[in-house]
Amino acid sequence: MNPLTGSSDDQRSARPLRHAQKVTFDGPVTLVRGETLPVVTVAYETYGELDAEGSNAVLLCHALSGDSHVARHDEADDPGWWDIVVGPGKYIDTERFFVVCSNVLGGCRGSTGPGSVDPEHDQRYGSRFPTVTVEDMVDMQRRLLGHLGLSRWHAVIGASLGALQTLAWGVRYPDLLQRALVIAGGPTLTAQGLAFDVVGRNAILRDPRFHGGQYYSQGCDPDVGLAIARMLGHITYLSPESMAAKFTADKYSPRDVDTDFEKRFSVGSYLAYQGDRFVERFDANSYIALTIAMDLFDLGDGDLESAFSRSQCRWLLLSFATDWLFPPEQSRQMTEALLRAGKPVSHANVQSQGGHDAFLLPENLERYGGMIRAFLGPPEALVDDASPPAECVLIGPGLDIQHFLKLIGSGESVLDLGCGDGRVLRALADHGCAGLVGVELDEGHVLNCLRRGFDVVHADLNQGLPMFGSARFDVVLLSQTLQSLVNTEAVVDEVLRVGRRGIVAFPNFGYRELRQRLLETGRFPRTGRGPLSLPWYECPSRRFFSLRDWEEFCADRGIRVERSIYLDTETNREVTDDPHLNADLVITTITRQA
Repeated sequence: MNPLTGSSDDQRSARPLRHAQKVTFDGPVTLVRGETLPVVTVAYETYGELDAEGSNAVLLCHALSGDSHVARHDEADDPGWWDIVVGPGKYIDTERFFVVCSNVLGGCRGSTGPGSVDPEHDQRYGSRFPTVTVEDMVDMQRRLLGHLGLSRWHAVIGASLGALQTLAWGVRYPDLLQRALVIAGGPTLTAQGLAFDVVGRNAILRDPRFHGGQYYSQGCDPDVGLAIARMLGHITYLSPESMAAKFTADKYSPRDVDTDFEKRFSVGSYLAYQGDRFVERFDANSYIALTIAMDLFDLGDGDLESAFSRSQCRWLLLSFATDWLFPPEQSRQMTEALLRAGKPVSHANVQSQGGHDAFLLPENLERYGGMIRAFLGPPEALVDDASPPAECVLIGPGLDIQHFLKLIGSGESVLDLGCGDGRVLRALADHGCAGLVGVELDEGHVLNCLRRGFDVVHADLNQGLPMFGSARFDVVLLSQTLQSLVNTEAVVDEVLRVGRRGIVAFPNFGYRELRQRLLETGRFPRTGRGPLSLPWYECPSRRFFSLRDWEEFCADRGIRVERSIYLDTETNREVTDDPHLNADLVITTITRQA
C-alpha cells in the first residue's frame, strides 16, 4: 500500500466507475423529514452470481467517503474501498455470495445527490437539495432490493456510516434480512464526533468559493474548505497509538507531497495529502449532506431495547479497541439492548491500534475478517474438536462435558461463561439444548465460537453480566473458570441471578496428589496436565481452593448445592469415597435457597 495512506479506502481514484449500473425510481419520493424528490437514481455494482434460490445476496453499505465500487471486478479494474475483504476467496467471498453495493442517496458517485440535476429547475440542486437521513438511504436500498428481484438479503454489512445503515435495516425492514453485521458503529454519534463534523462543515461553508452551495456554475469549487473538512475528519479515523506509530519517529521529516497546505511536520504532510486527494473525487455539498445524515441518526431516540425489539435477524457487532469516533462502549450498549430484547447477538471488541479506520487496514485482518466470514456462515467444521480445551485444569478429554450433560435437560437454555472456543456449546447443541450463548474474554476463542455458528459476547466476567436479564437462562455454566476469577463472589451472584440454576466445575486443590507434592517438595505443585504443568508464575489460576472451601463458601451465602459429581480424571472414574481427598475435579449444581 501507499506509505502515505495505508488504508484500502485511500487507494481509489476519481476515474469513472466502469462497472457501475443505475436504476431510476420515479417519484415523487417522500423523505423521512417530509421533503420530496421528483425522481431518484441509484448507482450500484454487483459481484458474484445469485444462486438459484436467490438466498445468497449480501448488501454492503459504504462509509462516508465510499461509493458503489467496493472491490475490483477484474485485474484491469481500479481498486475498491474494501478490496482487502471482498473478492473471490476473500472474507466476503464473491464465489459464494452475490454482493451488492450502492452509492447512498445524497452521494456524488452516481446516485442522486446535491450535484445531480433537479428536473424541475433544470439545474443542479446545490443548496436546494433536501435534508436526507440514514433511513432515506436505506429506503432507496429497499427499492433496489425489489429492482434486483430479491425477496430478502442473506446479510447486510456496513461500517461507520454504513454501520448506521445496517442498524436502520435491522429495525426498519426486519423481515428483509437474515443477518446484520455492524462494524465500528453506534446508535448515535457522540457529542465529540458531532463537534468535528460541525467544524468540518463550517470550513466548507466559509470557503469563499462555496457561493451558498451554488458553486457549480461558478467555474470553481470550495476545494480548500472540503480539504480541511477531510483533514479534520481523518483525525477522528485514527487513534493516538496509530498516529504515534506513523508520525513520532519522523516528526520533522514531512512526506514529499505537492500541496499548498502546511507540511512542516510529517503529520501535516499526511493530512494535506488526504485532503488534496479527497477533493479530486468528492463533492462539498455531498459531504455536508452525508455528515448531517450521520449526525441526525439516533436509533430509537435513545430507547435501544424498544428499537431492537422489532428486529428478526441475527446480529454481529464488531468494535475496535482504539476507535474513539464510535467507541467500543457503544457496541456494548447495543449488545446489552439486543440481549434484553431477546435477540440473537454476538459482539467482539477487536484489539487493534488502527482506530476507527481499522476495518480498512490489513492490521488484524485475519481476526476481524475471519469473524465476518464466520458470521456469514455456514458453521465450519474445526479439526480440533476431539481435543480437550487447552485452558482446562486437571481434565481428561471430554470428561467434563459428558458429566455436564447428565445435569442439563434437552431443550433447556444455557449460558456458558468462559465458553472457550465453543466445544462445550457444540456438545450442548448436539444434546438438544436451546438458546445457547457464550461469554468469552479471549478474542481468538470468540472467533472460533462464531466459526462454530454460536452467539458469543466478548466480555470480562469480572465486570458482571449486566447484558443479561434475571432468570434469562435455565442453566448458567461456569466450567473451569472459577479459579481464575478476581471478583469470585460477585460472579457467583450473577450466575444465580441470570440462571434458574448454576453448574460450576472447578479443580479441587485439596486433591491427594497436589497435597503430597506440596508436602514432599515444599514448592508449587505441578502435574503433567493442563496449566498445572506450567510454573507458578505462568499458571492462569488465581484461587487455589478445595472442595471443603467451596462447600463453606456456599453455606455462608445461602447457596444450596443440589447435586455434586466428583471425578478422578487421571483414572477416568467417578469418586464416591472421600471426594475431598480423591477427586481432582468437582461439578456442582447450585441454586439460591428459598
